[in-house]
Amino acid sequence: MRDYLKFYIDGKWVDPVQHRTLDVINPANEEVAGHISLGAQADVDAAVAAAKKAFPSWSRTSREERIELLQAILAEYQKRFGDIAAAVTEEMGAPASLAQRAQAPIGMGHFATAIEVLKTFSFDQDRGTTHIVKEPIGVCGFITPWNWPLNQIACKVAPALATGCTMVLKPSEIAPFSGYIFAEVLDAAGVPAGVFNLVNGDGPTVGAAIASHPDVDMVSFTGSTRAGIEVARAAAPTVKRVHQELGGKSPNIILDDEIFAKSVSGGVKHVMNNSGQSCNAPTRMLVPAKRMPEAIEVARAAAEGTIVGDPAGNATIGPVVSELQWNKIQSLIKKGIEEGATLVAGGPGKPEGLEKGYYVKPTVFANVTNDMTIAREEIFGPVVTILGYDSVDQAIEIGNDTEYGLAAYIGGSDLAKVREIASRLRAGQVSINGAGGDLMAPFGGYKMSGNGREWGDFAFHEFLEVKAVLGFSPKQAAE
Repeated sequence: MRDYLKFYIDGKWVDPVQHRTLDVINPANEEVAGHISLGAQADVDAAVAAAKKAFPSWSRTSREERIELLQAILAEYQKRFGDIAAAVTEEMGAPASLAQRAQAPIGMGHFATAIEVLKTFSFDQDRGTTHIVKEPIGVCGFITPWNWPLNQIACKVAPALATGCTMVLKPSEIAPFSGYIFAEVLDAAGVPAGVFNLVNGDGPTVGAAIASHPDVDMVSFTGSTRAGIEVARAAAPTVKRVHQELGGKSPNIILDDEIFAKSVSGGVKHVMNNSGQSCNAPTRMLVPAKRMPEAIEVARAAAEGTIVGDPAGNATIGPVVSELQWNKIQSLIKKGIEEGATLVAGGPGKPEGLEKGYYVKPTVFANVTNDMTIAREEIFGPVVTILGYDSVDQAIEIGNDTEYGLAAYIGGSDLAKVREIASRLRAGQVSINGAGGDLMAPFGGYKMSGNGREWGDFAFHEFLEVKAVLGFSPKQAAE
């Protein structure tokens, strides 16, 4: 049983102002795995005050000092790697193999990337007699989700530290264990008091307090579009910078060529990863209408080959994170059936033999049209929808016919054709033929998928203000 009842404020573990706790549920067995304290406005005020106090000194540190601290954090993270991976499995149901292979390592990856970027990042330049300086924005508020907890914490904290900002983090209250261990890592690494602060709590209380706080200069939120809108509303009266990485309903255009079957199978497996709980998952698969029957058979085999089970064992995927998520996914699966989509694999209810835990059957729908609910709403579960198209132009039109624009995918052997399609898709990141992730590539979306970019050097710019100093250099005398 994990009891994480203190907050990390001003370099110390402190008791909350009010004693209110929340049960944290293990989604694999529906049992209480631990408890956290729920913060209040007063806790946020204390954390923000600490960050504000620490900002003048931290913002003036040298590049070398920040690199040294980031390296110390990376070293401490490596020491706690096993603890972090185990916490992710327990709190949100990621299979142990996924936690060790991806969930925990990606946090390290963002710190390693920030170190490399910081070594050569240009914070100033001269343009004629004007000197242009990029300065840390100030106190940052971070509100992060439960689905890739270390990824979404580290991709904010690492560049914020690297650019000289101070911060207050609110991890997800649904999956808070890994965030708490992350704070222990930063404490052990010697982060100066007040530079990093952690307050646990829920969105309507702690999240809203961070977003609306007049002394928070920038808020970065990752989560649903619905919640992102509320964060922006709360932030608006203080005119702070708002960065958001929100929902997605990403198209996956499969071309009519010799790698068709491989592309279909790979697309289904990609969605199933992390139990479908990835905002950039390629959930709308578009295939040539004439090859729909073939796509159905390939997709069925891929879904049925996905082993659902105890995340501590050898399952491909574990449960979804909560009863609330399970119920939402079930209602959308039923809606797909009601609206006339062809159920290819999976369906409502829990997989056989898994009555305890929030497990979902790997599900595939075919003959979906883009006006159906399952083609419009983000399901955030292991559910693939297959739509048919008659021409590539129509596929692109369908692909762009969504309020989201986080990611898009293309499968095809004609690289010139694939590149041309990529240029026409309105999404922040386009992946070709299952290309792997790139921590230096900007990550973020068009339209209602958010604004701003994370990862690599693009993340640095989110945490910097631009100052122009006119007359910095004297005019050169004419020769």
